[in-house]
Amino acid sequence: MNYDKGEVCPFCRLSRKVEIICETATCVAFYDGYPVSLGHALIIPKRDVASYFDLTNHEREAMNVMLQYVKQKVDERYHPNGYNIGINVNEAAGQSVFHVHMHLIPRYKDDVPNPKGGVRGVIPSKQKY
Repeated sequence: MNYDKGEVCPFCRLSRKVEIICETATCVAFYDGYPVSLGHALIIPKRDVASYFDLTNHEREAMNVMLQYVKQKVDERYHPNGYNIGINVNEAAGQSVFHVHMHLIPRYKDDVPNPKGGVRGVIPSKQKY
């Protein structure tokens, strides 16, 4: 799965330090070890697959159901003002762990000077319109 020197996928062997938010037979959600904001969470399928587009319909639906639950938990704990939701697919899009993972990134008022454009900011010159 694109790991050097026989490394194991970090999502297949989660650190004991990871705070699990919830888990089902199909997927698991936990707080990101390198959060970009308070409450940044990841939702992953348990099956080790690199691309979101290779998930089964059941796996995609399970991730979306879990997304709703995790959002509720993050709302209760951190009270963000908004969210970005994203999935990176392939290295060109910034994927660095080749096990599908959905980011739920809480956003807070004034966390950036001008949030207009949101996820369009992955290509900075295209964020503003």
